[in-house]
Amino acid sequence: MMSQMPRQAALPTCPSCAEPLDAGDRYCGACGFDLSVVPRRPDDHPTLAMNGMAAPAAPAAPEALAAWATPAAAPHTGAPTPVRAPGVDADTSVPPTAGVRFDRPAEPEEYPLQAPDPRVAAEAGAVKVCVACRAGRVDDDGYCENCGHAQPRERDHMELESGPVAAVSDRGLRHHRNEDSFSLGRATLPDGSPALVAVVCDGVSSATRPDDASMAAARAAGESLLAALPQGAHPQAAMHEAIVAASHAVNALAGEPATAREHAPHQNSPACTLVGTVVTPGLLVVGWVGDSRAYWVPADRATPPARLTEDDSWAAQMVAAGLMSEAEAYADERAHAITGWLGADAYELEPHTASFKPDRPGVVVVCTDGLWNYAEAAEEMAEVVPLDAAVRPLHCAQVLVGHALDGGGHDNVTVAVVPFPAPPQGAGNA
Repeated sequence: MMSQMPRQAALPTCPSCAEPLDAGDRYCGACGFDLSVVPRRPDDHPTLAMNGMAAPAAPAAPEALAAWATPAAAPHTGAPTPVRAPGVDADTSVPPTAGVRFDRPAEPEEYPLQAPDPRVAAEAGAVKVCVACRAGRVDDDGYCENCGHAQPRERDHMELESGPVAAVSDRGLRHHRNEDSFSLGRATLPDGSPALVAVVCDGVSSATRPDDASMAAARAAGESLLAALPQGAHPQAAMHEAIVAASHAVNALAGEPATAREHAPHQNSPACTLVGTVVTPGLLVVGWVGDSRAYWVPADRATPPARLTEDDSWAAQMVAAGLMSEAEAYADERAHAITGWLGADAYELEPHTASFKPDRPGVVVVCTDGLWNYAEAAEEMAEVVPLDAAVRPLHCAQVLVGHALDGGGHDNVTVAVVPFPAPPQGAGNA
């Protein structure tokens, strides 16, 4: 049969019907194909065949290259043997003349890091994966080793719920770190009644290490209160001593490590403000230094709310001296310049404390100026506090932080929500 006869290797064949051609032909004598449109075959290296040998030269239609492999010529015959590509039937009508290429592009010098096996990561324990690329490991400096992305700090957003008291702290939308801190706790008084404790601190940004200052102050004040209250100390006296303890903790930062100020000798010592509350079944105590605030919001919104603290600030001094109205003072660019703070370079420590005996239930909102800048008056704060704040304190704190972020989030924002009266020990949230 004609299909079994060897082809004339010296003559080229028509790319359309594979009939032999004579030298100089411009058209195929069998099918009339215009040979002038066929580009000259490039003089390149042949594709490797499946068996590793060089394939014989054979013109092929370009569209056939992806589906067929060109083996070496079979012995004693000029007809190439088709090799089926995956997914192509043996009786396909594609001409068996093209090849599957094995000349791969150059491999990259580096390969992207793959996401770690979660089982391996679980065994490692300390391995942290990048929040951006989800593949690279996070180094000790907080950057991804794969994409270089800086990782969110642990303090950028913090939430804590301790029974009936809760707090939320957020970096805000403009600051590069969160310089606020807080502490929460519960204690049992000598008579068996419960006491709830919340402390909120705001680092002074113009000072060195404000984030360390706020953390040290919140921790020291909280620990002092939780140690003193079960021993029978009056809540107001315990609050005063807690502020003193916080002051000592912040002062200590000015001297450790010994070289801490060598890199910035002209900056102030670490400093922060503080506001805290102790709530018992019948007493509400607040204490503060600086311009962080505490608000009283009654459950019955028909009764008025109240601000429980007075700022240690330039604006408050102007109002107290009768030199400016409150609206004028707080509109001034100097309004938030504080006149009292915790730190080694404070003029003198003047802890402020006050006690109240509310005649109805409600909540105490303890916050930094990152919140009250967007709800300064007590009535404005009460409008934002949810009606179920006493039984859902964490939700209330989340709503208040969200209110500050929606307003612009120009500062770090921290808020603690404490119900009054303090519910009995073991009482959970509704």
